[in-house]
Amino acid sequence: MKSYNVCLKDTVKTFTKRLFYSLFDCEQEEVHSDYLEKTFLRILSKLEIGNGETIWTEFKQKLPEIRQALDLDAIAFENNDPASHSLEEIYMAYPGFHAISIYRLSHALYKLGVYILPRMMSEYIHGITGIDIHPGATIGKSFYIDHGTGIVIGETSIIGEHVKIYQGVTLGGISIAKSLASTKRHPTIEDNVCIYANATILGGDIVIGANSIIGANVWITQSVPENSLVTYQTEIKIRPKKNGIR
Repeated sequence: MKSYNVCLKDTVKTFTKRLFYSLFDCEQEEVHSDYLEKTFLRILSKLEIGNGETIWTEFKQKLPEIRQALDLDAIAFENNDPASHSLEEIYMAYPGFHAISIYRLSHALYKLGVYILPRMMSEYIHGITGIDIHPGATIGKSFYIDHGTGIVIGETSIIGEHVKIYQGVTLGGISIAKSLASTKRHPTIEDNVCIYANATILGGDIVIGANSIIGANVWITQSVPENSLVTYQTEIKIRPKKNGIR
């Protein structure tokens, strides 16, 4: 029976937390610099991934770019959420921003050909926020998640710039056949699209056109043209209570 290094889950949890802290806090970056490199190399060694030093060097070079992208995300949060009081509040207290931060870090590693570690990072933040973003997804600038709980974004999803997504949204695949692993299985969301709560969009050929609004609770399995409004109609009746009904 083969043994697996499942205890790495705890190591990755701490590594991810300190990486996140270091990205935004210069003091934390200085304190944790040696730890992050040594732990990264140890994790890759345990996962039997070679060229750890080269991968770490390339990953570190991408951190300033990641930070710049996250600063744009934070501004999108401040601009779109009337409940926010400051940028500091976004960085410190918003689970959606936290999830996007770990996504952008894990996505950079995914693009370097490291797969298990990014998945472990994404599962760590999934457990904290309830937001499940596969590190293989492609997400453009100024991404905004409101509330966020229950959001699922699949591996081959492509999301443009200035997109807003609310809680419970699923960008998923129609088929789960293993033979489709190398194909695009998840939707493309173009620029300036807003997707409201609990909408489900399925299929790799699906494109939601730019500047469209997808209403709450809709189920979409076909492409939507640019500048569209998609809504789900239901009838709600309000009438006086009968005596005795509580």
